[in-house]
Amino acid sequence: MAADRPVDGSTGAPARAVQQTKDVDPTDDLLSANLRNWDERVPIHTRSRFYDVEHWLQTRPGPRVREIEAIGDVAGLDLVHLQCHFGLDTLAWADAGARVTGLDFSPAAIAAAQALAARAGLAGRASFVCASVYDAARALAPETFDVVYVSLGALCWLPSVGRWADQVAALARPGGRLYLHDGHPMAWSLASDSLALEYSYFEEPTPYVDDSEDTYTDSDAPLANARSYEWNHGIGEVVSALIDRGFRIDRLTEHDWTVHQQFPWLVETVAHHWSAPAGQPRIPLSYTVVATRTP
Repeated sequence: MAADRPVDGSTGAPARAVQQTKDVDPTDDLLSANLRNWDERVPIHTRSRFYDVEHWLQTRPGPRVREIEAIGDVAGLDLVHLQCHFGLDTLAWADAGARVTGLDFSPAAIAAAQALAARAGLAGRASFVCASVYDAARALAPETFDVVYVSLGALCWLPSVGRWADQVAALARPGGRLYLHDGHPMAWSLASDSLALEYSYFEEPTPYVDDSEDTYTDSDAPLANARSYEWNHGIGEVVSALIDRGFRIDRLTEHDWTVHQQFPWLVETVAHHWSAPAGQPRIPLSYTVVATRTP
């Protein structure tokens, strides 16, 4: 899951909370449970070895090489990071020269992102807004962006990929690009202890219910707000949603790795790259979509 300029032009401004005005959605209670879960994860993640915030502050590695190869030079561009969590990936793009905006539904995450931006000396290039991704265009209006960036572990928390694509299309300028790297729907449909299919590959109205007390990082305490709800979205559903809203798909790449040990049988082949062990069939664990908003 996964920094920005304040609309009023100031730096270090408090996060904006957007009031919901739409009719009650039957998934609102489920998303509220997810919010409680993610609020609780924030302090665990900011002190985890997985994110290693202090090392990041010392080394300032910038965006990942594969991301720069896909997106190119971002110096002087406006970039929005949807579901930005506490802003580590967002701020990497600020270090690369972009003016960045991070949006997340968790007030705890936004507060942590603002604090991290200040520590990194990036408050003048980065702002953070607290709002649902389904309300992103209204929360950020009238701003639009050259790059819409979505990093791993985003779409599974959303019941409708079509509603997500509506927001991406509204935020991207004509000629603007989308970069999406997310968990592969095939991996999300597998049982935890084998290659057997246990869950639907496709988007379903009924979510997957997770009562795990752990998070994907190293954790020093169980989650009290353990229950969360997730939805799978087939690659065809994601790509078609983007095409239907005026995007041209420039690249679709499936990867045989992910960035954490999603299953107990995965092995770490290089740092933060987990794959199936040697001798076992390679399976898609994540994928990347690069797309351009047509005029």
